[in-house]
Amino acid sequence: MKNPAKDTFTPKEALQKLEHFCAYQERCHSEVVEKLYSLKMTSDEIDTIVVQLIEGNFLNETRFACSFARGKHRIKQWGKVRITNELKARHISSTNITLALKEILLEEYFETFENLAEKCWNNLTETNLLKKRKKFCDYMLRRGYESNLVYEKVQELEQS
Repeated sequence: MKNPAKDTFTPKEALQKLEHFCAYQERCHSEVVEKLYSLKMTSDEIDTIVVQLIEGNFLNETRFACSFARGKHRIKQWGKVRITNELKARHISSTNITLALKEILLEEYFETFENLAEKCWNNLTETNLLKKRKKFCDYMLRRGYESNLVYEKVQELEQS
């Protein structure tokens, strides 16, 4: 007979489970609340557990935002626009978003942008220059880079 997944958790068990959840990887408040709802906790229990996680330093929104920004830029090569939008979608405060974006060094940011732009432009096989420009711009904007950077770069690449 199959062992059904445990349906109900005591607040203490849920706290323990969430401590592991937060220790494994930085989490934002909304992810934690969502997880607690999936464990069928009440609103009061959720509030209590979230406060305990914050007091135990398992949950720290500033730390999450900074880690998120660094990781998404270095690993996925996202621009600041995309990182900002993703953090806003996770209900991160604008103060924490500003702090997180400061984690990305300007020198590193522009180097990543240049490398990604060159790679993208060289990999496009489109012969029609207008279509190639559009594909390049769409890709770079989707990656979250500022439109003025993208448009300056496409003009520079066309002339080379």
